[in-house]
Amino acid sequence: MTRSGLLLLDVGNTTIKLGVLPPQGSMAAYSLPTQHFATSDALGLQVAEICRREGLVPEAVEAWAVSSVVPQLEPTLVAAAERYCRCPVLFAPTDLPLSLNNRYERPQEVGADRLVTAYAATRLYDAPGFIVIDFGTATTFDCVAGKDYLGGLICPGILSSASALSSRTAKLPQATLRVDPTGLHVGRSTSASLNQGLVYGFAAMAEGLVERLKLLLPANSLVVATGGFAGRLAPVCRAFDHVRPDLLLEGLRLAYQDRQAGA
Repeated sequence: MTRSGLLLLDVGNTTIKLGVLPPQGSMAAYSLPTQHFATSDALGLQVAEICRREGLVPEAVEAWAVSSVVPQLEPTLVAAAERYCRCPVLFAPTDLPLSLNNRYERPQEVGADRLVTAYAATRLYDAPGFIVIDFGTATTFDCVAGKDYLGGLICPGILSSASALSSRTAKLPQATLRVDPTGLHVGRSTSASLNQGLVYGFAAMAEGLVERLKLLLPANSLVVATGGFAGRLAPVCRAFDHVRPDLLLEGLRLAYQDRQAGA
């Protein structure tokens, strides 16, 4: 059987984002709850079903290209790929090298997701430096100068912050995180106050930190926002130059193509 197609997996603590890249056509993205995949069969069956839904025979997949911050799940990924797709799992950055110089004090401490999104920004845009903001379980700010990954900041995530407020404070409702089209206003209900505080608070945090970080980076550095909340926040946040919700999956695709070109 001719191998074609590629699976891209962003394995996080809360969700697994899966990108199905067929031989022709655009990528289809799915989001799966990480905690549901305690066994390789549970994961493999779900992935195989998604492949078929996208018209891709599971056994024809070339490889799974993976960024993972959940080490205990990695053997499950390998077993699922071997049984259901009969293909290898390539982890970034070990199996999928990234053309970045990791300047972290202890390079092994940097999460693969942070490196892959930083690498993706350098491949997709032409600029002397970058700030990549990822609105995930945590909100991370990663800084790049030239081909040097410098490190960054780790801040609370908007969804985890909203959940913590609601679960620890009896009188606070669950936040909708809806962006009000009329802009910032004084909340006249608990729900509106909570929503305005979270949405505009995180927008202001991004603007303030970007302003300060740019002083440490080359002039004309670009800000690239990614993660599930980036698109929703973009209309009320002046800090973003580009919004790429699937930046990590794009980085995995580019890293795999680089590996194949150099093979």
